[in-house]
Amino acid sequence: MSEYALLILPSSNRVYAEASVALTRAELAVFDRAVLGGRLSDVSETTIGGVRYVTFAADALDEQDAAYLANLSSIYALFEVTGGLLRPVELRRLDRFDDDLLTIPKYPGKTNEQFTKLLLNVTLLASDFAPEMLRRRFSVLDPLCGRGTTLNQALTYGFDAAGIDRDQKDFEAYSTYIQTWLKRKRVKHRVEAGPVRRERKVVARRLQVTLAADKAAYKAGETQRLDVVNADTTRSLEFFRPGTQDLLVADAPYGVQHGSRTAEKGLVRSPLALLAEAVPVWAELLRPGGALGIAWNTHVARREEAAQVLTDSGLEVVTTGPYQQFAHRVDQSIVRDVLVARRPR
Repeated sequence: MSEYALLILPSSNRVYAEASVALTRAELAVFDRAVLGGRLSDVSETTIGGVRYVTFAADALDEQDAAYLANLSSIYALFEVTGGLLRPVELRRLDRFDDDLLTIPKYPGKTNEQFTKLLLNVTLLASDFAPEMLRRRFSVLDPLCGRGTTLNQALTYGFDAAGIDRDQKDFEAYSTYIQTWLKRKRVKHRVEAGPVRRERKVVARRLQVTLAADKAAYKAGETQRLDVVNADTTRSLEFFRPGTQDLLVADAPYGVQHGSRTAEKGLVRSPLALLAEAVPVWAELLRPGGALGIAWNTHVARREEAAQVLTDSGLEVVTTGPYQQFAHRVDQSIVRDVLVARRPR
């Protein structure tokens, strides 16, 4: 058995930094169960040289194991502990683009980038396609995409990204940002944007981008797709075909700065009304074996209530150990948790 020490990525968010060790341990346990064969043991917090690490024991990690772990949301560096010394383990991340794609946008209510990555990771690892994480180009849909943090993380991984949101200002802000970023970084791409008309009426606005990490990939047709729609999430099936999404990842309104809005009840504080209307639609978008991950504020909706909404839509909620360990405080009025469910085959 070898011992390893994982150095956690510093977070500019002080509250999230306080929760980072517990969240890292839970995420590490999800990776272990999904793609590492349950080989990790003795996972704990250890101080080495005055710095906090998450340490664990395992049979010697091979190149593929390290490639999986390289994508942990909070990993900064990984070391093998040898004779009291730290030997760096090479980490090769999936990342196709620079992290400024995620970090440049600043606005009130933006979800922490590290948490967004964690939510995407644990959703992917709950799907039937988890072992293909390093080689599959997943299709990821954020049905409450806001200004696109999840979309940008999916693009960074080399995945196809789709989103829908009813807020026109958020849609315009993201559309402007992503096109400006692509031009500034000289990323080869093609854009189609404009209104969506049906029966001569404008029913939505849509941005579609085809892009590639380099010109050679673009020329060879090895491209990624970004597809964002300005419309209500309950209308998602009007724009995306059923059974085409590997993963759905959503950060539900927390009921503080942003409430949940439905056609029937208008603006309400709890996300349950929105989920009750939207989850049956979202479940249809998932391909069999795919997974849905939701983050929400437990102060405005209990876990059991949110889980029941997913179950009522034919999804199988994941209840294994680590998936019960992601609750953490965001601020005085928000305790955020994660709920993940699969669509059965």
